[in-house]
Amino acid sequence: MDKRVAVTGLGVISCVGKDINTFWNNLKNGVCGIELITEFDTENLPVKIGGKIRDFKPEDFGMDKPFIRKQDPFTIFAMAATYQAMNDSGLVSGENIDPKRLGVYVGSGIGGFQTIQRELGKFNEDQSGQWVSPNFVPTMIGDMAGGQIAIKYGAQGSCIDIVTACATSTHAIGEAYRAIKHGYADAIIAGGTDHCTIPIGIAGFANARALSRSEDPKYASLPFNANRGGFVMADGAGVIILEEWERAVARGAHIYAEAVGYGSTCDAYHATAPRPDGSTQAECIKIALDEAGFNQNKDCVYINAHGTGTALNDSTETRAYKIAFGEFAQKCHISSTKSMHGHMFGATGAVEAAATVLALQDGIVPPTINLDTPDPECDLDYTPNAAVKAELTLGLSDSFGFGGHNACIAFRKVF
Repeated sequence: MDKRVAVTGLGVISCVGKDINTFWNNLKNGVCGIELITEFDTENLPVKIGGKIRDFKPEDFGMDKPFIRKQDPFTIFAMAATYQAMNDSGLVSGENIDPKRLGVYVGSGIGGFQTIQRELGKFNEDQSGQWVSPNFVPTMIGDMAGGQIAIKYGAQGSCIDIVTACATSTHAIGEAYRAIKHGYADAIIAGGTDHCTIPIGIAGFANARALSRSEDPKYASLPFNANRGGFVMADGAGVIILEEWERAVARGAHIYAEAVGYGSTCDAYHATAPRPDGSTQAECIKIALDEAGFNQNKDCVYINAHGTGTALNDSTETRAYKIAFGEFAQKCHISSTKSMHGHMFGATGAVEAAATVLALQDGIVPPTINLDTPDPECDLDYTPNAAVKAELTLGLSDSFGFGGHNACIAFRKVF
């Protein structure tokens, strides 16, 4: 018999908030966290803006200085988000959950990008490799965030690092949901993390013509806007605690929402461009909707869109919604919170899932800010500029990654 799955903990590190309350309040109020980059010299770079994590002290999130010195920021961000989420959930391995029934599904789109850039620079100085850190490999590999989380929190169940570019943490949450639903775990720490807003990252994405080159950081991430010119890079992490419903209820945990559906497909079309007709993205959404028991006569739907602000994604995503929902697409409340926190790559799906869960809980749809000139091809309700109240019952968060990777997760409001 399938198990029900509860959301019992949330943690976020982002440019609009390094704790859940700040993050959610800023999203509701349309606060943009994108700023000019000052952490390194951008004079010769084509893009000078990003969603950087500022005034961040890892020590505030249960990490000591020796640990911090050895880790890449992507792992540190993941540890900080997990610290919040685990404290929020009240789970303690070996006390109120069997360590063998606690898993970690935390992925990263790229891994230790900053470490790679730094150590490669050392290697290129003399090609001998003598100055390359012995910690290089265990610091930069993409599974290290999940591994360090498992060590810290005594999670002896499955520890799986999913890598599907921008869909990474949506897939991680979806696969964690399935594992609990089918009885393979009692609880899973699920999410994603990335730190890509560094010189080599900017150069790579900018040369691929994917990034906004706006000089105004507050008017740069423009999902569904006719003026959009690409996405804005950002850093951070998002972690969600998923737990078998009955045990969560039995221990008196706060349940934010119920995870009820998950879809996963591939465009099988192009390395970076989405399938233009939106058919494979729509199928992914439909799979999640069907599993969630979507009822167009009863449900009030919120969708946290992938909404990158690229020319191809936003129009294709709109087509996908129309295929998946039919005429009901016109009734959906949709927004892209990337307009405020930017595109966080492997972290973005989990961060947006947290926003989706909070939207359901509070009955508030966060806005798509700066939506002053809607693209005629993006003609659904993308919640322009200001949050709205709604009696939401079903929430979706979808992510589409390079390589054609599509993921969608569905949550239901708890009454």
